[in-house]
Amino acid sequence: MLTESSILDASILIVDDQEINIALLEEMLRGAGYTHVASTLDPHQVCALNRQHHYDLILLDLQMPGMDGFQVMEALKTNATDGYLSVIVLTAQPGHKLRALQAGAKDFVSKPFDLIEVMTRIHNILEVRLLYKRLEEHAAMLENKVQERTAELRESEARYRSLTELASDWYWEQDESGKFSKVSGPVLDMLGIRVDSLAGVPATVPLDGWDEPKRAELLAIIAARQPFLDFILGRVKPDGSRQRFCVSGEPMFDRSCRFIGYRGIGVETSAKA
Repeated sequence: MLTESSILDASILIVDDQEINIALLEEMLRGAGYTHVASTLDPHQVCALNRQHHYDLILLDLQMPGMDGFQVMEALKTNATDGYLSVIVLTAQPGHKLRALQAGAKDFVSKPFDLIEVMTRIHNILEVRLLYKRLEEHAAMLENKVQERTAELRESEARYRSLTELASDWYWEQDESGKFSKVSGPVLDMLGIRVDSLAGVPATVPLDGWDEPKRAELLAIIAARQPFLDFILGRVKPDGSRQRFCVSGEPMFDRSCRFIGYRGIGVETSAKA
């Protein structure tokens, strides 16, 4: 929530070609407790001043020689750093009020000034402006957190894959259809078969001496989208020697909770037993 002090600390620029009007507004604002009030008699300086100070509110006279308030508002739009142009126009012409609002002004104050009207309109516009700034700052903070978290997750995933590759004979990933989309390590040489044959062929078809009951059990786990840890799978090679593997895996899902495949690690234990 905004405090009264945060509103009174807001930065305000008064733009008017009449010194008496500026003096009157400055006295009214400072008397009400506003602490950051600046002014200029030259409308041509408004854009440069706003780029430098980023005012929370500009009190802008419409009738000025050389460059009127409507031209100033158009110029401010071209160098605005955010989407909220906080301007209250000062006018003695009732017919200019609607045009000013259509040009982008947030409110207007009639001349001659009424103290209560001026202070109320300024307070209300500043309250909206400061809330808008807080919303922008909060959105930027959330965006930074998302970017930081995304970078952390990518770094964590890279470390995970690096560690699993070092701690196992191979790292593998399968897509949703069971085809291997990524294999790292000497799995082809070690198994002597196409890696997609482990999941791409029905369990009823014998495969190069694999333990069919265990392979069918593993395929059932995968079909049920379940994780598995240290699952033992064996085969008899053509030369009669036996191979034994320890595999672990987990299903992968996208942000919509749609299954997109499996990933895991494998170790040949027969040579290490």
